[in-house]
Amino acid sequence: MTDAHAITNQEQLQALYATPRELVLKKVADRIDPRTADFIAASPFCLLSTFGARGPHCTPRGDAPGFIDVLDETTLALPDRRGNNRIDALRDVIDNPAVALLFLVPGAGETLRVAGSARLTADPALRERYTVQGQVPATVLLITVEEVFMQCQRAILRSRLWGERAKAAGVPSAGQLLQAHTKGLVDAVEYDAEAAPRVSATLY
Repeated sequence: MTDAHAITNQEQLQALYATPRELVLKKVADRIDPRTADFIAASPFCLLSTFGARGPHCTPRGDAPGFIDVLDETTLALPDRRGNNRIDALRDVIDNPAVALLFLVPGAGETLRVAGSARLTADPALRERYTVQGQVPATVLLITVEEVFMQCQRAILRSRLWGERAKAAGVPSAGQLLQAHTKGLVDAVEYDAEAAPRVSATLY
């Protein structure tokens, strides 16, 4: 069936949306700062997106908070825990190293987006480092970080994903993440004070 309203180019798409605010364009960082590391350390769950010869895959990854290890400001380590052995995402990385991750923290409206390139290693010492209950991961995914930014809380609020659950103490706020990612362009206290009414007014 032909769709007379199909959107087939960038110009058509942009015409339907407002121009992003300057802050939205400037909130992207290229490394893991201490505030971002705190958010990752609090996250027990993320989604890993890959694209290989057999197409795209988005797979869940989860464990105790901090299961994805920040090795340095541009490197993350993701041990591969026991699964169904389809290893779709790992096969994809062999074909194409581009990856994206979406970190969630229970009770937090904000999510954290990380994009970069990945490689697999079976380094015995690194694998041993991530042993849990006597189980050594078969591989560790090493991710070179290229892009980091905080995603606002609208999707989490609309979905009511966490219900009334409160964010744990110590998890960085949206303002704190933005202040770090923009190198001080955003004042954390001011942003957080204004965020709730602004998001509430623009939820739909």
